[in-house]
Amino acid sequence: MSNIKSASVLAGAAFLIGGSVALVHSTETPAPKAINPVSRPALNVTAIQPVLRDIPLILPANGSIAAWQEAIVGAEVSDLRLKEVRVQVGDSVRKGQVLAVFADDSVLTDIAQDKATLAEAEANFTEARMNAGRAQQVASSGALSRQQIDQYLTGEKTAKAKTDAAKARLNSQLLRHRHTRVIASDDGIISSRSATLGAVATPGQELFRLLRQNRLEWRAEVTAAEMVRLKPGLTVSVVIPNVATVNGTVRSLAPTLDAQSRNGLIYVDLPNAAAHGLRAGMFAQGEFHLGSEPALTLPQQSLSLREGFSYVFKISKHSTDQAQVTQLKVQLGRRMGDYLEIISGIQPEDELVASGAAFLADGDSVRVVQP
Repeated sequence: MSNIKSASVLAGAAFLIGGSVALVHSTETPAPKAINPVSRPALNVTAIQPVLRDIPLILPANGSIAAWQEAIVGAEVSDLRLKEVRVQVGDSVRKGQVLAVFADDSVLTDIAQDKATLAEAEANFTEARMNAGRAQQVASSGALSRQQIDQYLTGEKTAKAKTDAAKARLNSQLLRHRHTRVIASDDGIISSRSATLGAVATPGQELFRLLRQNRLEWRAEVTAAEMVRLKPGLTVSVVIPNVATVNGTVRSLAPTLDAQSRNGLIYVDLPNAAAHGLRAGMFAQGEFHLGSEPALTLPQQSLSLREGFSYVFKISKHSTDQAQVTQLKVQLGRRMGDYLEIISGIQPEDELVASGAAFLADGDSVRVVQP
């Protein structure tokens, strides 16, 4: 019995010792494995330097297309009915072309009457001149008194005056008859028509409005500071969206500025503008070409736009095959094709990343390769 108890005690002790050993092993934390740091690979880039280029100086402006000059064609007769209108708005006309005709029946009657009056006056003048001539021939013989001779001479002068008056009245009627035909005063395009068939016009009443020579101009609005930079003869490019682009020349500058806006008008001639589809009243954008001047430039692909600002990356050489880049903020100016003017932020001797700037950050390592 005692041997059995001893064996049980030994077995329990062995179990407790084994469990304690197992517990000790189970609570031990395994050793962490070593993690090798991963280095960021260097980006292959090509290097460029800013280039000095001549960039055109351009001054943009807005304005409207307008007629160079408009001519008003009006009535020059009164109390006559308009019997014929030969042109409509948009018609092209030539100088001297008949645009409308007034009824001339009454004028022709007056002409016939004045012709008869003139004929009678001329006959009386002929008779008076002959009488005056005979009176002067016999003046020395004493057959006529001096008073009678003076009467014949005065009669001649009176008859001549009546003849001249009759001629003047006839010429007036002939001129009135000529004005029954409304004539174009210049080549151009009919821009408006107020002539109504059958209406009785009054002298000076507008019948048609004519765009002289169908010649258009661009009236650009600029500030006082911009006007100082402009002068007659400058080349201008005028753009009408979805219509055409037309080149013109500055003809003149307005002598005064608008009192409200403090802006002035620049008058630009646009040769053959109508042939390109331009019409008076169109809104147009334009650019005045002021010449060119040198400036530091970079291609657009070397710039990175971040948070509304433009940046480039300057390359700093290292002793190894890698280099480090520094982010530089730059101020942009004019554009010429794919090149942009750099106003500030870099120096002409700086070596910069040519492309891929969007994938770089300040302080990154790069590998410079030949293009």
